[in-house]
Amino acid sequence: MARIHAGRLVLILLVALILVVYVFPYLYLVLTSFKPPEDSVTVPPTLLPRQWSLENYQRIGNYPAIPKSFLNSIIIALGSTTLALILAVPAAYSMTRYRTNVSRIFMIITLITRMIPYVSVAIPFFTLMRRFSLTDTHIAVALAHTTINLPLAIWLLASFFEGVPNELEEAARVDGASRLGALLRVIIPVVMGGIAVTAIFGFLASWNEFLFSLLLTSVDAKTAPIAIAEFKTQYAVEWGTMTALATLYSFPVILFSLLAQKRIVAGMTLGAVKG
Repeated sequence: MARIHAGRLVLILLVALILVVYVFPYLYLVLTSFKPPEDSVTVPPTLLPRQWSLENYQRIGNYPAIPKSFLNSIIIALGSTTLALILAVPAAYSMTRYRTNVSRIFMIITLITRMIPYVSVAIPFFTLMRRFSLTDTHIAVALAHTTINLPLAIWLLASFFEGVPNELEEAARVDGASRLGALLRVIIPVVMGGIAVTAIFGFLASWNEFLFSLLLTSVDAKTAPIAIAEFKTQYAVEWGTMTALATLYSFPVILFSLLAQKRIVAGMTLGAVKG
């Protein structure tokens, strides 16, 4: 019994340490956003504000382009996530149901494309978008983010589809459903938790992406990460305003994750029903 309690204590301490490591940077970011601008660069730095202030948030109103950049990020993230799911669902389903040599090769190619550094394809992608006059548009950035999301989405969804017993689809086929009908009415509702998990990963990848957004936008489709980075200039870094914007920028992701929490739990336990 003593060993069991000691093991639990070690596990609790380890989990607490991991939480502190993950939570502390974000906590420091949020607390810094409530400091007066001059206190955000004090040496030595302080965790809690000496004086709580909303000045950093009030300064955001001096930049009318900021709300538009936030809206651009939402449009692009939702668009790229939706497009990636539309392409990944049939691809992952077909590869798990038709186990052919072609599907195995396709999975390997998908994994290889995931390993390619994004910077190596950024310039060719920019040249392609410029040729089609799509630079500084939501479509160009959404397509670029889809290329990032799609390989991961296919691999994640393939693992979720493999966790669904074939008997479910066969029962739907016996009842007269077509293969497409069985996919839409039976399989997809079962793996909806996995789709939610994949959507969150895709949304986060697009929401935080910087390189393609920097290359493909200038004014009209500029995303929030680019707008936040512009507060670092050759003359100074406005840490207070940057931390306030970063705090606001994190809220949609947190809200999105909380709304999909039940789906996430269902997706994480989906593989348990196999067999």
